[in-house]
Amino acid sequence: MAWTVTYDLEEFRAAAGGFLRARPARHTTLLTVVSSLVAAGSGRYGDQPPVYGWWTGAGPVEGAFLCTPPYPPLLSELSGEAARELARTLARDGERQITGVNAGRETAETFATAWQALTGAVSGVEQAHRLYRLDGLTPPDPAPPGRPRTATTADRDLLITWCEGFAREAGALRGDAAAQVDDKLGHGGITLWELDGRPVACAGITRTVAGMARVALVYTPPELRGRGYAGAATAAVSRAARDAGVKEILLFTDVANPTSNALYQRLGYRPLEDHLVLSFSSASSASSASSAPSAGRRDPEQGHPS
Repeated sequence: MAWTVTYDLEEFRAAAGGFLRARPARHTTLLTVVSSLVAAGSGRYGDQPPVYGWWTGAGPVEGAFLCTPPYPPLLSELSGEAARELARTLARDGERQITGVNAGRETAETFATAWQALTGAVSGVEQAHRLYRLDGLTPPDPAPPGRPRTATTADRDLLITWCEGFAREAGALRGDAAAQVDDKLGHGGITLWELDGRPVACAGITRTVAGMARVALVYTPPELRGRGYAGAATAAVSRAARDAGVKEILLFTDVANPTSNALYQRLGYRPLEDHLVLSFSSASSASSASSAPSAGRRDPEQGHPS
């Protein structure tokens, strides 16, 4: 059994696309990142070219990964053997800087243990998330005042400001907020909650892939929080996806945020699995960073703006 690694997106889609689409909820972030790369090109997430790979034995594909620098590699669920061999494969490539890993909890921990043994790096939890899937939608009752509408390019500047605020609070200032907003506006993927014609919150959603879409970029400006606007926007974007025929509507939450977890469960979302984003650093830098405060987290997103 071995990993095949390529810089060719179409080769990756041809080889691993069926594997990923067979379990769209479990492979949600991999699928939506690929969808964005197809739509916006290889520079969607940064200047460095993305790299892709799949794990096979004598039979079909059994695992996959992709890496879009500066974000850490995204891994599907992998066997222990596959996760350890991927760490060895990436460690042999001295030109590619691996800053962490993003995967389901068990796979992330297995990869990180192997990476630490190979490189001496120290791993730490950057983000811990829970993946939820919509069961039956239960909108807020009573709903806050206002109404939903689909964002347009006229809202672009405001949304970029909000996206940057989201990233600052998440401690995830890696990518280009304008590119993220443009990507979602390009497929009508942001719903605003408006009060008297003024946007007060937003909820985004990914492109639909294999009958699945994921709510992402839910944000309310600090001065407007605590009024139910984010919940209303999330319910509205979830309803629109359901009415459009999306079979699996997902979102990620911060495991450590009981308020958001309770909110999304009230809306009808049910836990599916836990994910980790682990960061890698040298022992010396990890020691100096251990006393630094961690940033607050705004749900839902999962270490990659797909």
